[in-house]
Amino acid sequence: MTNRGPRPATPTHRRNLALVWAAAALVLAAVVVLGLLLSGSSPDGAFTAVSQKQAQRQSAPATARPAPAAVDLPAEIQRIIGEHPDHRIGVAVLDTGDGQLQTYGDVAPYTAASTAKVLTGAAYYHLVETGEKSLDTPLGAFNAAFQLKAMINASNNDAWLLLMRDIGYPNLTAYAATLGITYDPEKNLIAPPDMARLLQQLATGKLLNADHTAELLGYMQHTNDEDLIPAAVAPGITVHHKYGVVLGYVHDAALLSAGDRSYAVVIYTWGPNDADSADRLDLIHDLTHQVTGALFGQ
Repeated sequence: MTNRGPRPATPTHRRNLALVWAAAALVLAAVVVLGLLLSGSSPDGAFTAVSQKQAQRQSAPATARPAPAAVDLPAEIQRIIGEHPDHRIGVAVLDTGDGQLQTYGDVAPYTAASTAKVLTGAAYYHLVETGEKSLDTPLGAFNAAFQLKAMINASNNDAWLLLMRDIGYPNLTAYAATLGITYDPEKNLIAPPDMARLLQQLATGKLLNADHTAELLGYMQHTNDEDLIPAAVAPGITVHHKYGVVLGYVHDAALLSAGDRSYAVVIYTWGPNDADSADRLDLIHDLTHQVTGALFGQ
């Protein structure tokens, strides 16, 4: 094998050239960095600028959002009543917590239509709790439990008649009286404030045990007609209700709750026009908007 010996050293002029190029590169880099700093276009400079703007926004006094305009509920309901001079309109609003009652318009007894089914349901559950009735009792083609759900959730009139007859009209009137409510089952008459009192006692567990309370309230959600009060409430408000429509009467009796606030809201109306007309729906919706605006700010 041939031994080539040691590699010759790099010539001196080539080393000097390399040093010159390295120095030039350093100078160029320094110029670029200085230009970036002076122009403020470096990433760090941009981040600093954004941070300064954020700090300025945070240190500046916050612009307060205007509070929702307070609803003058008596004035608004009176306005609505004035716009419908050929109607009877009665509104009852009861705070379920402190029992404070507000009434507007004509709150004398009305033909209650199907809203009175809540009273019949509560009366039957009460008799079950006292041992006088059973949910397994045959009523018609089904049992009492089936008829209770059909009466409240689907507003079945045959179920209502079966349950009322099983309770007995005098017993139904007497039960209502124990609740501080005046009810005539023969004429199906009840006043809006009394319906509100019934709903308050149901909501606060004063009528029935916890299981029966929950069951009855459950039937009052997602009913076969959600076009009245439920259609006019804002998101975030929970609704349990029973509507009633017959011979010009259009009513809705509801428990409305949001957060720690809960109210019984009863709207009873009578008018000469078709009960299912768009005008009557608008009337109920307008009243609901005003009431919920005053109660919940929505």
